[in-house]
Amino acid sequence: MSDVIGLHHVTAISGDAQRNHDFYVKALGQRMVKKTVNFDAPDVYHLYYADGTGTPGTVMTFFPFPGARQGRVGRGQVVMTQYSVPPGSLEFWEDRLPRFGAKVATRDEAFGAERLIVEDPEGLWLALVEVADDPRAPWAADGIPAEVALRGFEGVTLGVSGEAASASILADLFGYERIGEQAKGGDARLVRYGQAEAAGTIDLLIDPAMPEGVEAAGTVHHVAFRVPDRAAQERVRQAVAEAGFRVTPQIDRDYFYAIYFRTPDGILFEVATDEPGFDRDEPVSALGEALKLPSQHEHLRERLEQSLPKLVA
Repeated sequence: MSDVIGLHHVTAISGDAQRNHDFYVKALGQRMVKKTVNFDAPDVYHLYYADGTGTPGTVMTFFPFPGARQGRVGRGQVVMTQYSVPPGSLEFWEDRLPRFGAKVATRDEAFGAERLIVEDPEGLWLALVEVADDPRAPWAADGIPAEVALRGFEGVTLGVSGEAASASILADLFGYERIGEQAKGGDARLVRYGQAEAAGTIDLLIDPAMPEGVEAAGTVHHVAFRVPDRAAQERVRQAVAEAGFRVTPQIDRDYFYAIYFRTPDGILFEVATDEPGFDRDEPVSALGEALKLPSQHEHLRERLEQSLPKLVA
């Protein structure tokens, strides 16, 4: 048994904070639950979008570096982030998202589920997957009826060179089970690992023709898996270290504690705690409204409030 219980969050790179905000809040109907800054580059926002309370498994986050060059999605990255939506809702999203700058790529089926694959306005690949009986409640957003709204993540797709290296992490360390595989054309195949938890799906896209990814705007920086608390995180950290990976100590990220390591394919994995949560420094009713700074950057507040782009709700 592993302490890992599905996904916690996905963090990607953007080149324009307002465009990013408009798409994830206005088009997809997520709530901005935290407006803070990059711990390592405080002149850049770190924006968090989620359900109404920032429930782990619903949280999409971005580093919007102004004017960032366009990246390339490919091998060694999370190549697609999958959202869960109710059955019968894809036509609504297929009509809605292009009006907010998304490019609809295709509709297809993966492991028996219908899905709509789109690129966000900066080229980040997303899939809206029809999932029956997802019990998670949506955030009430303008123009998006509850019966079609996002429920949170279904999972992510990793672009990898083979199955074995990822399987050793997912199955042996994180407690995922191999569900099956399907052909994707040519020599490409999709292999699925999963848990019973929400946001518990990890797909491996194995494609010899896939180019190596280039990290910049429109790509995922890292994917975070979920554990309940620091004790569970430490058990996972020890297991990862014993398996031969270079893993960081526990790092305080204000709203969760984090550890990081890279997979053999070069994908940055994080393991994040549920504690203390996004309401530690502002009430749930006001999540995402004020600029929140890590304590080590609080002395920069006056400058950052002047220099960071003003976000229009």
